Amino acid sequence: MRLTQEPIQVLLVFAKEDSQSDAFWWACDRAGFRCNIARTPESAVECFLDKHHEIVVIDGRHSRYFEPEAVCRLIRATKPSENTVLLAVVPQKPPDQEEPSVLPLLCAGFSRRYVENSSVSACYNELIQIEHGEVRCQFKLRACNSVFTALEHCQEAVEITSEDHVIQYVNPAFERMMGYHKGELIGKELTELPKSDKNRADLLDTINTCIKKGKEWQGIYYARKKSGDSIQQHVKITPVIGQGGKIRHFVAIKRPHSDNNKQVSQCELTVLTPPTECHSLRHRDRRKDSVDARSLSSRGSDGKTNRRYSSVARIHSMTIEAPITKVINIINAAQESSPVTVAEALDRVLEILRTTELYSPQLASKEDDPHTNDLVGGLMSDGLRRLSGNEYVFSKSTFQRTSYYITDHLAIPVTLNDVPPSIAEMLDDEERWEFNILELEAATHKRPLTYLGLKIFTGFGVCEFLSCSEATLRSWLQVIEGSYHASNSYHNSTHAADVLHATAYFLRKERVKSSLDQLDEVAALIAATVHDVDHPGRTNSFLCNAGSELAILYNDTAVLESHHAALAFQLTVRDSKSNIFKNIDRNQFRTLRQAIIDMVLATEMTRHFEHVNKFVNSINKPMAAIEESSSNSSDCEGQANIRNSPENRLLIKRMMIKCADVANPCRPLELCIEWAGRISEEYFAQTDEEKRQGLPVVMPVFDRNTCSVPKSQISFIDYFITDMFDAWDAFASLPGLMEHLSENYKYWKNLDEMKCKSLRPPPPP
Repeated sequence: MRLTQEPIQVLLVFAKEDSQSDAFWWACDRAGFRCNIARTPESAVECFLDKHHEIVVIDGRHSRYFEPEAVCRLIRATKPSENTVLLAVVPQKPPDQEEPSVLPLLCAGFSRRYVENSSVSACYNELIQIEHGEVRCQFKLRACNSVFTALEHCQEAVEITSEDHVIQYVNPAFERMMGYHKGELIGKELTELPKSDKNRADLLDTINTCIKKGKEWQGIYYARKKSGDSIQQHVKITPVIGQGGKIRHFVAIKRPHSDNNKQVSQCELTVLTPPTECHSLRHRDRRKDSVDARSLSSRGSDGKTNRRYSSVARIHSMTIEAPITKVINIINAAQESSPVTVAEALDRVLEILRTTELYSPQLASKEDDPHTNDLVGGLMSDGLRRLSGNEYVFSKSTFQRTSYYITDHLAIPVTLNDVPPSIAEMLDDEERWEFNILELEAATHKRPLTYLGLKIFTGFGVCEFLSCSEATLRSWLQVIEGSYHASNSYHNSTHAADVLHATAYFLRKERVKSSLDQLDEVAALIAATVHDVDHPGRTNSFLCNAGSELAILYNDTAVLESHHAALAFQLTVRDSKSNIFKNIDRNQFRTLRQAIIDMVLATEMTRHFEHVNKFVNSINKPMAAIEESSSNSSDCEGQANIRNSPENRLLIKRMMIKCADVANPCRPLELCIEWAGRISEEYFAQTDEEKRQGLPVVMPVFDRNTCSVPKSQISFIDYFITDMFDAWDAFASLPGLMEHLSENYKYWKNLDEMKCKSLRPPPPP
């Protein structure tokens, strides 16, 4: 029976990615362990119940995300955890502070603690010590349970004694054969039991001499049963050698010996264990399977084979290659001279790289979390939805795009000086994150975008940069705002104004401001203003399923985002009175246009994880590495070089508008609640229409009669918001937003728990 399992499974429970979580990840990789990461207590328990990890590492440094003791208790409450080692990561204490007691951690269920150290070697050493210590002991304990279960059901009689021949264990078959109850035997020396007089006089001496030398003995032996009768047995006695080569136990296997000398097969203990993947059996020399492009054309005996290999060789030697092809070729070459374990790890890397989508996480279907499934399906998928087989269903009444232009003209000021005092007073507060856009919506009769746009664009000098008058800007803002649908509960001009406000707030942050030039700022403000113009209040999936004009026009790909960007420029240039670009030169216009289009397209959710992961890997991690190394002026210059490269400025702008677009969970609670209600109502209306038209229901959970708004918000925050804003906060420093996010998450959690409690049946009388 195997007393170890390969590879070891490790679960990292870290609310946010940092150098410590990265160190454990790479330590697992170095040790050949399989590693999973969970960001919340709930996902940690779910992942643990699925994988049954041998080691669980819980971050205990930041109690604002979760209480490590509470997470530990949740895991310990599950049955598989009895054989799991739980490791608490604790913060380093200054030398002048007293070392905290480990008792609270032990009482919560932790096995040991690890003082914060982001060295990969330190994490590797800790994991290896745990593997060779507690983990292997736990494997043996699990094996013991299985072995003793097998012994209890074994047909042969089994007797285990200590090194000095004191009986430690007998199985039920032994009890049945000898007529004793185990309570009458355990703890007694073998010499205390009655002996049969049918054995040869020297037999016992022969047996003792053999087994004391550490040798196995087997033969025929007469034993006396409790009734006094003698029974002839075939006996096999095996010494069990412990550490230092000393005998620790003797195992005797006995079965009745037949007179006709038929040999009964030796005792075979079959232990049923869950099937596990043994990598040692699968190891092979990958280098034997590698392909040398230079020798491919010589393989095969027929012309077809030669031509096929020759074409592969040409592909490998092409001078024009995609970056991913270059990466795969480098890895293939590295496998040639790598040890087997490294080659196998590189094989797993290649399997991942060859997938069609490298950045989107693979969400397994979870019947108990339909909110996450529906949000992912509704927000991250484009194209037609299959109903059954290979057929697609189109609505008979094709969804038509309709623009609603506001006709109830509020007196728009000629200049900012003419803004009504009550509105001007509100706008004085617009640089604060807590600015209440809903109050501005009410005060301006649902025209907040024009007023807020005038204030923000003037503050950032947009008119001066574009060489346009304030009247042209005002006219443009009116045209854009008039092209938002006031009938939408969420995707209206108030949402656009909210995103514009968030974008301006981010642009004022020191690190963001120092990373971008004025053209970037102007592009970001314009992109935020137009990013949802003429939004129909329906998702991309709905438009594709309905066979709408827009879906057909944009080939079911980024339908709405492409429409928003295209229409914004159509509306801008069609009338000179509102054309804010009319006075800039062609090259500057093209640069500005490309930046605006790129940012608007970045709001499409199908590439959400691609944008976030690229931002983290290209900007956050390199900057963090520089910060950790030292803090001199050259390092500051190195960080600036990272931020200011053209590629990374693009990533910053994408990340900025993405965060601004979905910042509702980071707003003050009253605003967060209102926005949650508005987006839910829009999804409810879509579900209603899908049912009326016989279309596939994209997000079934958003049924107004059954939907739980708290659950939908919890899922949205867990899956889309937390990691993205952690990354953006690490770059732009936004502690206020993260506090709001934490408080809002607790609010939705409490609301959901209260609802669940109210739905539970009363306790039995």
